[in-house]
Amino acid sequence: HGEMEVYLVGGAVRDELLGRAVRERDWVVVGSTPQAMLDAGYRQVGRDFPVFLHPETNEEYALARTERKTGRGYHGFELRFSPDVTLEDDLRRRDLTINAIARAPDGRLIDPCGGQRDLEARRLRHVSEAFNEDPVRILRVARFLARFQPLGFSVAAETLVRMRAMVASGEVDALVAERVWQETDRALAEPAPDAWLRLLHDCGALARIYPELDALYGVPQPEKWHPEIDTGLHIELVLQAAADLTSEPRIRFAALMHDLGKGRTPRSQWPTHHGHEERGVEMLREVATRLRVPGDYRELAELAARWHGLANRAMELRPRTLLELLEACDAMRRPDRFRELLLAFEADYRGRGGWRLRPYPQAERLGRALAVALATTLDDADREGLPGDQIGVLLRRRRLAALRQLN
Repeated sequence: HGEMEVYLVGGAVRDELLGRAVRERDWVVVGSTPQAMLDAGYRQVGRDFPVFLHPETNEEYALARTERKTGRGYHGFELRFSPDVTLEDDLRRRDLTINAIARAPDGRLIDPCGGQRDLEARRLRHVSEAFNEDPVRILRVARFLARFQPLGFSVAAETLVRMRAMVASGEVDALVAERVWQETDRALAEPAPDAWLRLLHDCGALARIYPELDALYGVPQPEKWHPEIDTGLHIELVLQAAADLTSEPRIRFAALMHDLGKGRTPRSQWPTHHGHEERGVEMLREVATRLRVPGDYRELAELAARWHGLANRAMELRPRTLLELLEACDAMRRPDRFRELLLAFEADYRGRGGWRLRPYPQAERLGRALAVALATTLDDADREGLPGDQIGVLLRRRRLAALRQLN
């Protein structure tokens, strides 16, 4: 048996072939052992299977390995790594063909699964039968679609069939909350998060991991305000609009979750949705608790769910209602967060059939209202001799007077 061989694998090779910037490099080592790696000065990380950090570059080097399914979920794997596992063995256990290409030190590409062909054809295709064994792969395919759809990629028909079968067999129900959230957060940072949502809905996984979002498909809204009619379609368009407006996943999450309440409107009230804001806040809290969503994501999403209806009427709100809205959103103390909220409101507005480029003067009016409220302050002379509770009352009265000047 020869010397250890090192190959560049996965995302770095794929991105080089697509002409994209390479974010990180992963390497596979063939013909070595954990001890030989340690002797060569590599640091071991990861308990379950040995991954080693290069002493200088800190890049990850993993021993070539195969895995065998032993139980449900993604913990039920038995790993085998030994000097006789080949590079091809290692590539064949990967998820998608475009992620299963390796490059040898001399520049030669090793591509046993047809990854280059699928890159050319702009196709996301599973590598092997083993795809079925790990439900996280459904989430990963959706995330890669969110990244690469703008380049013309789509999911291979036979891979979609696989994904549906995994949902039907209950395999998706083994996904743990942390992993669902982690993949959601990553997908929301990609260029086309609406493609992630649509694919999860199409394959049936959305109904298992986000039943509150899945329930929005097939729910009608008034055509006057929603030319797209279907609420699920509205959310896809809102995510697309949010992606146009900001790259911040926290704001995109608020946009994604703002209309959950429409999924629980009694059918007899369709296509109207009175009270959906309050219902939506309760549902959002259920989702956030179930998936342990970070606090800052949760807060922004709650505000978006509760206040998007009022914000869309900003042009006709009276000064007092404007002030009440600013106060309800804690905008004077958290002006930056309020500006993020305005982007979520705007995404909701633009996320409707044919409305993507409409002007949204509501955001400008609410932004001006906040600026006026922030510029209104009390000096020492104003506070002189006033008890504490009266200071707040006076400040509020001044702010109201200032807002009355706002056109």
